[in-house]
Amino acid sequence: QVQLVESGGGLVQPGGSLRLSCAASGFPFYMYTMKWYRQAPGKEREWVASITSTTGSTYVADSMKGRFTISRDNAKNMMSLQMTSLKPEDTAVYYCNAVRAEFGSNYWGQGTQVTVSS
Repeated sequence: QVQLVESGGGLVQPGGSLRLSCAASGFPFYMYTMKWYRQAPGKEREWVASITSTTGSTYVADSMKGRFTISRDNAKNMMSLQMTSLKPEDTAVYYCNAVRAEFGSNYWGQGTQVTVSS
């Protein structure tokens, strides 16, 4: 049974930091590109960051570059998103995503709420 479980969300003041985690199980994690997406109220789901399966290359959306860092630990089947200098516009539900196009596989977590407010 495939599972992606996000954790680490919460309420933080502007300028603060949070670290989100995604625990994966039920599939060969190391073979999958892992991504974070977010969805703010009334808006479409937005890509945040990606980390590849083989080289571990990372990519971050321009609006979050320099503030967000994505990482993975294949030994622990975990992915993280370190978020710093948070802004109110970062408020959203953050989702973990695992994708392997060759397998036709695309898995999603249930999301974790991040609220940036004073």
